[in-house]
Amino acid sequence: MTTQVNTVQGKIAAGDLGRTLIHEHVLVGFPGWFMDTRMPAYNRREAADRVVDAFQELKGHGVTTVIDPCPMDLGRDVELIALVSQRSGVNLICATGAYVESMGIPYTFNTLSIDQITDCLVKEIEDGVADTGIRCGVIKIATGEGVVSPYERKVLTAAAKAAKITGVPLISHTENCSCGQDQIDIACAAGLPASSLIVGHSDGRDDHPYQKAIADRGAYVGFDRFGLEMMISDELRMKNLKALVDCGHKDRVMVSHDTVNCWVGSYGGADPAELNKALPNWKMTHLFENIFPQLVAAGMSQADLDHIVIENPRRYFDEAAKAG
Repeated sequence: MTTQVNTVQGKIAAGDLGRTLIHEHVLVGFPGWFMDTRMPAYNRREAADRVVDAFQELKGHGVTTVIDPCPMDLGRDVELIALVSQRSGVNLICATGAYVESMGIPYTFNTLSIDQITDCLVKEIEDGVADTGIRCGVIKIATGEGVVSPYERKVLTAAAKAAKITGVPLISHTENCSCGQDQIDIACAAGLPASSLIVGHSDGRDDHPYQKAIADRGAYVGFDRFGLEMMISDELRMKNLKALVDCGHKDRVMVSHDTVNCWVGSYGGADPAELNKALPNWKMTHLFENIFPQLVAAGMSQADLDHIVIENPRRYFDEAAKAG
């Protein structure tokens, strides 16, 4: 049976996803973003035009699908995501789930049981978000640095249970390349195989043993912050990505940029526009314009790169559907 994937415009076959980026954001707003009245007012129409232009440029590089893993509590706007998909011609997959406790909105899920949280997530996958009819195609999970809080463990357990019920995969946020193994442990304890999980932001540190250990367990390793060089250089990301491929884990690597195409409010009290100016390569086309040519020059083949952006996303959804 052909795996069907929820996009914001309806279901498509996993085999039709094509060239896919697995971690890019249409819009992000941290909790209470509207309280920073110093920031410019949010103009949704202008934002939509600008984001559509960016996705059309990305489509010019042959990208046909993008996962937007924005969780419920980071300003998620599924109708805007659907509008961008319709106007750009790029398939977009939106997420249910919740963010890191310290940067999210933990009150409601703290008051609910694991089974009640599971029901909330399943509803957004099977019935759609609120009354939009837009169904989520991935579940976002997130953990803080160094230790998984009881709240995060609770939400992650519920997410794994929801993934098991629906056949939808998990995609994660980690802080500073930590707790990836914990995420796999918790998901597996809830009955989900590691192959249903992308351990996100695993490229945030020069740590090949950490990355290889995740791949060894069968989870996908997210090299998903190319261009975000205030944390680690792209040179080191490329070195570690190639090292994973060279040691036999081509099937377990995923790539993206974690770009934010539209910010609402501030980022850590600062104007996010300044962040974007300081990171000129933090854009969705960076992999295709700069990184892939350098990887080919370093000895990777174009066939390897196509495998990573076409075959691995398809398999990710196929494996999750079989686990459901």
